[in-house]
Amino acid sequence: MNADPGRFLCSGTSWDASGPNLSLHLPDGRPSRLRLEPGTELRFRVLPDTAGNSKFCLGSWQVNDDGVQSHTPCPGQAPAERGYQCSSCFIRDEVRGIHNSHRVDSISDALRRYLGQPHWLYVASFADGSTKVGTAADGRKQLRLIEQGAVSARYVARAGDGLTVRVLEDAVTAVVGLQQAVRAGTKTSALTRPLPAGELDARNAEAAGAVRAMLPDVGITGFRIADEAWHPPAQFATVLETACELYPCDPGTGEHGIVIEAVLGATALVRVDGEETLFAADLSRLKGRRLEFGPFRTAVPALQAALF
Repeated sequence: MNADPGRFLCSGTSWDASGPNLSLHLPDGRPSRLRLEPGTELRFRVLPDTAGNSKFCLGSWQVNDDGVQSHTPCPGQAPAERGYQCSSCFIRDEVRGIHNSHRVDSISDALRRYLGQPHWLYVASFADGSTKVGTAADGRKQLRLIEQGAVSARYVARAGDGLTVRVLEDAVTAVVGLQQAVRAGTKTSALTRPLPAGELDARNAEAAGAVRAMLPDVGITGFRIADEAWHPPAQFATVLETACELYPCDPGTGEHGIVIEAVLGATALVRVDGEETLFAADLSRLKGRRLEFGPFRTAVPALQAALF
């Protein structure tokens, strides 16, 4: 399967019940997506604008009356100024304050609707053993960890709302010392030298146990302790069990031609024309980039090619 020729704005990788996708928008804002199935050819070049801007606005998010988020594309796909948004979309966004919602005096009604649903607290470990604490809304309990690229994970608490779960998250960081973020590039690099599965799972179980042990002393109500393992998609094992090297080019610039073998989170196990080695490519680097699909190829650096 090949990507259709044309120009798109990429909003990153996403997952649904059928597997991974590359989320795209046409220049007029209409959504599209490319299934990242095994054998998919992803041939593209990254297009800056005439002013040299390379990252563009992905629009804003609103919250419906039922608490579900909906997306509004950026008119004109303006250059990004704050994260992945232009100033206008940043102001219109109703969920941008979600991560600090428990630290401020008041929040919008829209954000309160979203945070009113149950949330889960989880402990996730990645291929190099890096471990973090995180949160997931009830409806995205499974997909959140899939998109994060976790290798081993456990749910440790279920809170009645999103404010409570974020208080718990901060408490875990303060008491147990677990970080709340792991860089995408770190996750991808780790997949070239993953720790043994048993060791990773043991590390995750130990960290999750430490979190469960401290939660009764947090001093707040509105949650229950959970002890539930998360199970990754089958194709995660393909990535973990296949010898690979780090993709030798930055996917966020230049021209590329790769063939998808499997996907783990936002990392794709890929083949490159003329190379026997398989590579781990960080597709999160495509987020906010304008892509043109066509007959493009990866130019493997000479020094890199000589190593194989």
